[in-house]
Amino acid sequence: MRLTRFRLSVLCMSTLCLASLCVLVGMKVADPPGQQMQSFGSAFLDSLDDDQLAIARMPYDSAERLAWHFIPKPTRKGLPLKDMNTAQRTAALRLLRAALSEAGYEKASQIMLLEGVLRQLEGPGSESRRDPQKYYVTLFGAPSETEPWGLSFEGHHMSLNFSCRGGQLVDSTPQFFASNPATIQSDVEGPLGKGTRVLREEETLGFELVNGLNAQQAESAIIANKAPAEIRFAGEPQADVGEPEGIRFGRLSEDQAELLTRLVRVYTDAAPDPIAQQRRDAIQSSGWDKVHFAWAGATKPGIGHYYRVRGEGFLIEFVNTQADASGNPANHIHCVWRDLTGDFDLPHN
Repeated sequence: MRLTRFRLSVLCMSTLCLASLCVLVGMKVADPPGQQMQSFGSAFLDSLDDDQLAIARMPYDSAERLAWHFIPKPTRKGLPLKDMNTAQRTAALRLLRAALSEAGYEKASQIMLLEGVLRQLEGPGSESRRDPQKYYVTLFGAPSETEPWGLSFEGHHMSLNFSCRGGQLVDSTPQFFASNPATIQSDVEGPLGKGTRVLREEETLGFELVNGLNAQQAESAIIANKAPAEIRFAGEPQADVGEPEGIRFGRLSEDQAELLTRLVRVYTDAAPDPIAQQRRDAIQSSGWDKVHFAWAGATKPGIGHYYRVRGEGFLIEFVNTQADASGNPANHIHCVWRDLTGDFDLPHN
């Protein structure tokens, strides 16, 4: 009886969360992202009562603006979706949608829904820890055309950070997405079924690229036989990288270079079109020949693997070493896009 009630609660929770998230799928964002965010950010704040507002808004110069992470926590900064009514939750998600591309928003939505999958896989007792509405919204400062302000949307396996200045979205990093399971291998209740791979392209393009290298190229690209346990600089305001490692873009064949370009675009294009284009233009301006691809660990699924892509102004890291909640090995992805000119619209030290 307890298990039946648990399954019903999971299905109800997932259905309610899906209804909120799907309201905004396909929403057209016509105005520039900064203007959309300013409008939707103000509408979100206006929807809150005084107690909620005190939790959801902090000063722009608060140290909490730079405090990001993706691990599960009992609580976080900001106002959780679960403590909002339907209208407030829709306003919060509309703000997030304005800050992302449609592909980015779909990815974020599915990551939230994966918490319902984890609740089922982990079973009774996980209800408070695994909740698709346990994602927290924080505005730093107030939406403005003249004053800087910021947005954090964060919870387990997702940390999205946005900085606005002069009425424009000027930085959208760190941009962190994760997926557990990387591939859903069990029959589960709810909108995400068996076989779902939220971060499919991030993994499959990486495998395709590394396995397409010849022996000499692989000798340069593969920097370690064992993958690291985690991405570097997790939770740190800036990524303090050293010299680039791996194979240089210019040493790739035309087909291999196209694969690496497609892989990078998976990360750039989580941002709305104008911001994604700025990211791509910055790479083009600094030169693709300064981009390096490095791999560590196994070159087939099911065994720990890792890659990073380093350009003059950006860093991508991807790691899949942990087992999922059912014990399937290397079925738990973490990946991130960092701005090496300075995350959070800050100059890099």
